[in-house]
Amino acid sequence: MQGQSQQQAYDRGITIFSPDGRLYQVEYAREAVKRGTASVGIRAEDGVVLAADKRARSPLMEPESIEKLHKADDHVGVASAGHVADARQLIDFARRQAQVNQLRYGEPVGIETLTKNITDHIQQYTQVGGARPFGVALIVGGIENGEPRLFETDPSGTPYEWQALSIGSDRSDLRDYLEEEYEEGLSTDEAVGLALDTLAQSNDGELTPDGVGVATITVDDEQYAERPVDEIEAVLDERDLLPADDDEADESGDDEE
Repeated sequence: MQGQSQQQAYDRGITIFSPDGRLYQVEYAREAVKRGTASVGIRAEDGVVLAADKRARSPLMEPESIEKLHKADDHVGVASAGHVADARQLIDFARRQAQVNQLRYGEPVGIETLTKNITDHIQQYTQVGGARPFGVALIVGGIENGEPRLFETDPSGTPYEWQALSIGSDRSDLRDYLEEEYEEGLSTDEAVGLALDTLAQSNDGELTPDGVGVATITVDDEQYAERPVDEIEAVLDERDLLPADDDEADESGDDEE
């Protein structure tokens, strides 16, 4: 009983290390991230691609209300996985940091600087009593000094830089797929296709145009832009990722007309 009560003490206290050096609440926050739908980030030769699985839980839900991709600044985009409410708080923090940097220094914030500001903010919630860690991971991508950069934030407050990564559910499988398929020198359009192929791995090889979001930031214009649904549908069709049922329904509809 005594051992169990000690375990519960380590389990509840965010500021208490267990005897083997673990912070259980941080590990639980990582589990919350794994329960979120997947997001993918890919660094291309001429830009950055962010893609997110944004399937609706009900056909009555408006797809536009599902927040998985965010514009932090003109040249910075963020994709999230985990608790959406936690993600919104961090996105708002990132936007304020970008504005402060612009006002203070008269230049856009660096992607690495912004990511480290976010992770410093996250880390504070791993060592302060009376609060819990953020149950969300972010992919921060953008253009810095004419070069594409891609970072991940972890619930522990640690930043990582990647060429390509996935967060959320099925992370390990999606990362394995990216390790096999990713090649340096990809164009942004090729990276969009790879991102959709990767998300399809956790959806039985199928995606719907309104069930996925894609955003790009290119070196040419350094502007965050979300791809429209019809453009996403064209890429899905080209890569044979559209659901077969939709194709059959379209064929039957044509016959009726």
